[in-house]
Amino acid sequence: MYKSVQYSLLLIFLCIISLASAQSFKFAHVSDTHIGGNTAAEDLRRTVKDINENPEIKFVIVSGDITEFGADEELKLAKRILDSIKVDYHIIPGNHDGNWSESGGNTFRKVFGAETFSFKHDGYHFVGTNCGPNMRMSPGQVPRENLVWLDSLFSAEPDKEEALIFVNHYPLDSGLNNWYEVIDRIKTRNVQLALCGHGHNNRRFEVEGIPAIMGRSNLRANDAVGGYNIVTVANGELSYEERNPGVQTKAEWVKISLINHHFDQETKKWPRPDFSVNDRQSKVKVRWKFQDDNDLGAGMAIFKNSMITANTKGEVYALNLKDGTRKWTFLTQGKVYSTPAVFEKYVVVGSADGYIYCLDAENGKERWKFQTDKAVLGSPIIKSGVAYIGGSDGHFRAVDLKTGKLKWDFDKVNNFISSTPLFFNETLYFGSWGNGFYAVDSKTGALKWNWDNGHTNRMFSAAAVVPVEANGRVFIVAPDRAMTALDAQTGEVIWRDKIDSIRVRESIGLSGDKKKVYVKTMDGEVLGISTSGNKMDVIWRSELQLPYELTPSAIIERNKVVFVPNHNGLISALDAESGKVNWQYKISNAMINPITPFGKNKVLVSSMDGSIYCLEYN
Repeated sequence: MYKSVQYSLLLIFLCIISLASAQSFKFAHVSDTHIGGNTAAEDLRRTVKDINENPEIKFVIVSGDITEFGADEELKLAKRILDSIKVDYHIIPGNHDGNWSESGGNTFRKVFGAETFSFKHDGYHFVGTNCGPNMRMSPGQVPRENLVWLDSLFSAEPDKEEALIFVNHYPLDSGLNNWYEVIDRIKTRNVQLALCGHGHNNRRFEVEGIPAIMGRSNLRANDAVGGYNIVTVANGELSYEERNPGVQTKAEWVKISLINHHFDQETKKWPRPDFSVNDRQSKVKVRWKFQDDNDLGAGMAIFKNSMITANTKGEVYALNLKDGTRKWTFLTQGKVYSTPAVFEKYVVVGSADGYIYCLDAENGKERWKFQTDKAVLGSPIIKSGVAYIGGSDGHFRAVDLKTGKLKWDFDKVNNFISSTPLFFNETLYFGSWGNGFYAVDSKTGALKWNWDNGHTNRMFSAAAVVPVEANGRVFIVAPDRAMTALDAQTGEVIWRDKIDSIRVRESIGLSGDKKKVYVKTMDGEVLGISTSGNKMDVIWRSELQLPYELTPSAIIERNKVVFVPNHNGLISALDAESGKVNWQYKISNAMINPITPFGKNKVLVSSMDGSIYCLEYN
């Protein structure tokens, strides 16, 4: 009897030890490695070596901004370094990996296999998603396809009580346009913690009642070495210790309890985007709407009774203009951020798979495709039977519309092209993400002139703007907040102004009478700048006042109505004469893509989260 009791106690003791062991583990949280920066590769190699020397670390989470610019070589180098980690690592992209990516984020998926992750360890389910913004400057956004993936993931997991730890590069706040869509989903589960990077500092905070932790950047900054965090999960608690490789492990800086907050029973109402503007006006009717299951980063083209656009699944597709039903779909092998161009029955579009495609506008069947060396993120224009389009391989090409054969190739572009060229006086004008701006002969591909904005930081490039022309001048704006008027013939600077009170970005447009260039400021104002002045002369000012604003999509005037996009899904229609706001309509909370007015008082509007609306106004 005594031995039996001893044996039973021993079994109980062993079970307790086993249970405690199963719920106690360590992992490394690495973030913001920014490969491509000065010391980034060395800092990451030192961290990887340090992790490999710690047998207690079971896995690694890398929470975004893996590279500085999302460049192919940066991503490949990051992969080589990270692959030397001896334990599993789980990785998601950050805004730097997508917003300036020469592949439109396509290379990240190819190199690392996915932009999301889902795995389980000792009773905890770790789930990570992308944050964007992808290719189009705006607040962050968890891609529509990632939300659809989350839905399918949770549908396949019946156990809602399983502990969930959610990972994103951005914090789950209004810095993400669709933060609430993510939170509403994860709150249907037993979410106990949200992890992120982005801020480069260690920080404990809370998002709608969810405990959250931001991990420091791996970069050394002004220190001798960089760092990461060693995370310990034990006895229902999670703690962080900052580790400086080869130097020290600092004292625990945060500890939280991992508990079920029962958010599924929550009654508190948290702030959500306000769509009441749609109820306060009677001038707009929704003719139809369409919801894509993927992000939309392209504008639209009109062909007869169809509209044609493309998404980040790689689909180019046509919708019926009357009711928004899908007519045909063509699948490429890469994300598409290129706005299709149509001439007669030909549709031309670029894809991140490295091809320029020409499709039949009637049925979407491939007519021809032209292979380039890298992704094609630029949008084409078609003139006199020739398609002109820029790529990510340093080339700007002219391709015969009917045959798909190369007519000429300008191969001296510094870095990649992501916008639509201006065609004027047999010349093509376009910028690249290498601070260059080019004027190329449309007949021969010969360089007429190029202009450099003087910056060494390529983030200031005039690359996202769609240039406009008036009075023999080409007008551009850039993230350096300067507006420039160049002589269209010579490239000489007529004027270049950077006025602190007028913080312009990449969004501009031309008035119907060509007397003014519309510019949108970061402070949400829309101004008209004289096309004939000798400086940045404001001659028109709208009463519109948007919040802080970044959208690079162009401003469009049609029939004396000025259509203004914003980065929170709002389209504003202004009177071209007075600047008065005629009407506004909010289709989502994501960035508005290039707007397409058509017919009599109709306009097509899409947003980055896959929403497409056909609006009719009076």
